[in-house]
Amino acid sequence: MLKLFLLRHAKSSWSDPSLHDFDRPLSRRGQKDAPKIGCVMKARHYNPDRILCSSAQRTKETMAGIIPSLKGDVSLRLLDALYEGNSPDYLAILRKHAKDSRNLMIVGHNVGLQNIAVELAGSGDPDLIMQMRVKYPTAALAVLEFNIPDWHAITKGSGHLVDFIKPRDIDSSEEELIVENPAPTFFRR
Repeated sequence: MLKLFLLRHAKSSWSDPSLHDFDRPLSRRGQKDAPKIGCVMKARHYNPDRILCSSAQRTKETMAGIIPSLKGDVSLRLLDALYEGNSPDYLAILRKHAKDSRNLMIVGHNVGLQNIAVELAGSGDPDLIMQMRVKYPTAALAVLEFNIPDWHAITKGSGHLVDFIKPRDIDSSEEELIVENPAPTFFRR
């Protein structure tokens, strides 16, 4: 069984209008939401073994916020192609870079991330699928499982949506696990 984690970057800052979109960092809210999602991933035993991350600043900072909560070895690949990818591009990138991972995470952007999540979710909780279809907020995480041998066999509708986590929906029991700690800054330029 393969598992795919689709994480939209956390809320970014628009405070410096001179920055190119690619270089925008996380806002304060984004710096809080990324570790929240990481802690929920830890609590629910969601452990990617490979991460494909857009090379944009806000996605790198989002990833840096979740990494302290992950367990085990994780292979990481920064990809410029995820920055402006749409859903067909995300699928091609997934197939090309997933390698032998069983639990793959993509940290990317909308609308491409939302499109691929909706496209791949052939089954699962209908309410969660509808929520994901209507809005894929910043720092939201979709978790899909595939009963296929490898990533090249992935097709539209072949995934089962296991979870759709949004920072605002994190309950108090999972929130207690969260340490007030902004995302690490080692990816800042």
